[in-house]
Amino acid sequence: MTTSSEFGQWAENNVAQYLEDKGYKILGKNYRKPWGEIDIIAQKMGILIFIEVKANKEEIIGFEPENRVNPEKLLKLQRTAQTYLAAKKYSSTQEWQIDIIGITLDRNRGVAKIKHFKNVEV
Repeated sequence: MTTSSEFGQWAENNVAQYLEDKGYKILGKNYRKPWGEIDIIAQKMGILIFIEVKANKEEIIGFEPENRVNPEKLLKLQRTAQTYLAAKKYSSTQEWQIDIIGITLDRNRGVAKIKHFKNVEV
C-alpha cells in the first residue's frame, strides 16, 4: 500500500468484508456522479444502505477518520443516494439510510479498527 488510492481500495475492501460478515449484501461500489460518490451500496433486512468509508493509516486521537465527514459531504451523499434510487427505479417507499464507517490501520498490531455509525442524520 503505497499510494492513497491503493490505501483507499484496501480500506473499502476491508469494510466490504466486514459488512458481509455482519450479514449485509454488497450491491455496488464506487457509484460516481459529478456531485458525489458513494463508496459502498449495501442492503440488509430490506433497507438500502449508502456507506461512506473514511480511513487513516494510523490512529491519531482527535483526528479519527469518521470526523472528516462534514455536513457538506453528507448533503452530497444524500443527493447521490437519491440519484441512485431514481436511476435504479426504486419505489418511493424504499427505506434507505447513510452509514459512515471509519477504519484505522494499527501497523504495530497488524490489525484494522472499524467503527460503524449507522443511519447518520443529514
